[in-house]
Amino acid sequence: MRVPVIVEHAPSPPAAPHRTAAPPATATTVAAVRTRLPPHRYAQEDLTEPIGELCLAPGADRAVLRRLHASAGVRTRHLALPIEQYALLGDFGDSNDAWMTAALELGEEALTGALREAGLGPADVDLLVCASITGVAAPSLDARLAGRIGMRPDVKRLPVFGLGCVAGAAGLARVHDYLRGHPEDTAVLLTVELCSLTLQQGDASRANLVAGALFGDGAAALVARGGDCARGDTAGPFVVATRSCLFPGTEQLLGWDIGAGGFRVLIDAGVPGFVRDHFGRHVRAFLTEHGLTTDDIGTWVCHPGGPRVLSALADALGLPGNALDPSWRSLETVGNMSSVSVLHILQSIRESESRRPEPGTWGLMLAMGPGFCSELVLLRW
Repeated sequence: MRVPVIVEHAPSPPAAPHRTAAPPATATTVAAVRTRLPPHRYAQEDLTEPIGELCLAPGADRAVLRRLHASAGVRTRHLALPIEQYALLGDFGDSNDAWMTAALELGEEALTGALREAGLGPADVDLLVCASITGVAAPSLDARLAGRIGMRPDVKRLPVFGLGCVAGAAGLARVHDYLRGHPEDTAVLLTVELCSLTLQQGDASRANLVAGALFGDGAAALVARGGDCARGDTAGPFVVATRSCLFPGTEQLLGWDIGAGGFRVLIDAGVPGFVRDHFGRHVRAFLTEHGLTTDDIGTWVCHPGGPRVLSALADALGLPGNALDPSWRSLETVGNMSSVSVLHILQSIRESESRRPEPGTWGLMLAMGPGFCSELVLLRW
């Protein structure tokens, strides 16, 4: 494996582990996070046989499918459509039309909910970053939503496709980059992932069956404010620094094979091993540059790629058994929602009476995606 290409974006000066929690003048403060889930909620065991009917030939052995569903770490999931309607999706056009309809509804609910939580309105938004890898549209989803909810005509927009599961963390990092240069502005990150609409009918490949056992649907919006307008009464956290890492020669590990049927998932069985072998050094090097170790991180906001990935990450970082509990809980209750997941986890941490970090607590948001790549976001409450 070659040495990874690492790019650090707008780093803050190194911070001592025991400094006060007062944000620096260039801080990006998370003012609100709001997740929205489709109304169609299913227990995992109620999806196994219907998904088998969609993906496997009549009479095919379903033992592997059932094992995958039982071991996915998922108890319940939300789907964009009632499960019986997926068989009616004839081609990619049908699936993408369904994505657009549901994405607009969920995206609007997440956006308006997050702005309301932050005490802001649509006209207060200066930048809207919108990420999705489960559907495509031109005009893009953000363009359609901007007018729909009443954003200003001069709002800056950045639609993002291709980052996949890493887009929640990468989106926050890029919002941070923008607000360092525009500290008087308000930026919103919107992620919408309707993973169930990418399930390939008649595809009995292990990757498709894993996706059918693991992924759920949802949307999330995060409101971030620059240092000149961040308020002290938000639940935080604020962003200290970010790190992007692109690992050369790993394109085959994760992504889409795009064809007439739409997005056919590619998930290499080597992903957990790669995480176990490489992410310990990667994360520790980033933390060392800021005078920290993994022991200093009190809150981990890690993308729940699946049970094997979470276990590999805990092993690579030498984390105690409960460090990734928020990620395990998110996986259990809503499945892997791709880019939405880290924002869902961050919201749960902010709202929990028992898990809300004390002021001064360090946090790390971590996600991985196609490339193979990762994004680290160092947080402080």
